[in-house]
Amino acid sequence: MLSRKSKLLLTKIFSFFSVVRGYNIWVIALAQYLASIFILAPERRALDILLDWQLFLIVIASSLTIASGYIINNFYDAKKDLINRPRKAMIDRLVSQSTKLKVYFAVNFFIVALVSFISWKAVLFFSSYIFLIWYYSHKLKKYPIIGNLTAAILAVLPFFGILMYYKNFYHVIFAHATFLFLLILIRELIKDLENIEGDLVNEYKTIPVLFNEKTAKTIISTLTITTLIPVYFLTDVYDVGYMDIYFYFSLLLLLYFFIQLWKSKQKADFLKLHFLLKFIIVAGVFCIILIDPSVLLRGQKLLSQHYDDFITTFI
Repeated sequence: MLSRKSKLLLTKIFSFFSVVRGYNIWVIALAQYLASIFILAPERRALDILLDWQLFLIVIASSLTIASGYIINNFYDAKKDLINRPRKAMIDRLVSQSTKLKVYFAVNFFIVALVSFISWKAVLFFSSYIFLIWYYSHKLKKYPIIGNLTAAILAVLPFFGILMYYKNFYHVIFAHATFLFLLILIRELIKDLENIEGDLVNEYKTIPVLFNEKTAKTIISTLTITTLIPVYFLTDVYDVGYMDIYFYFSLLLLLYFFIQLWKSKQKADFLKLHFLLKFIIVAGVFCIILIDPSVLLRGQKLLSQHYDDFITTFI
């Protein structure tokens, strides 16, 4: 049987896991590694990428930066979340606001110290990233358009950091980034429709609040149609291997999303659309492997060879 203190500690750990949205962070870390292997540095061996200590530090720093971003965002949105997400808000409130701030500053200090082992450019990049997340949470997210654009940019910045590390500026990379950026931007606008009650009470000047629901839906519809442009380049112009299957399937889901968008009226409807977009984004992470599945087979053979050599050495 667990003691009362142990139960309280586990409860607070679970609460903090909810605050930092740990279920999202591992997906982003996986996406960074898969993007490195299949998109950003396809000329390098997968094993070399996995064993690159500098890339490992970048991925860890990115994950921690995103986690600290969730903490400060939760700190500023505490009142709004009580209206929009009452159950999650009650779990998050098990950790005090002062504790959240202490952890936030401690994590950010650790991030800067960690990337200082890479270069001063990495320190500058992550320091700027941390500041932008704070400024977005504190100010920008309360304003229409600029808040949505900033949120989408902040979501793709971890991949930009790896892009700068490899310095491989292929056109196909920007086509992938554009598609991801549009999906995230659409999701941010859907969240505005989903959270309109809390935004109204807390005076957040989002598009649905300032204008109306129809205007927000029109903008979302336009952005949804715009996704056809990067998908065209990724399926007809650039070679993305078997991943074109994912993009065709995504278009079908986005067509369904488009139809359901104009039928949606209640928060539950927008929540379903939000999860649909999240599914498309997360599925895209795993489907990166489809660009060149043979990489996994080559990696498996290489690991097997290294293992055999290791055994032979000691026998």
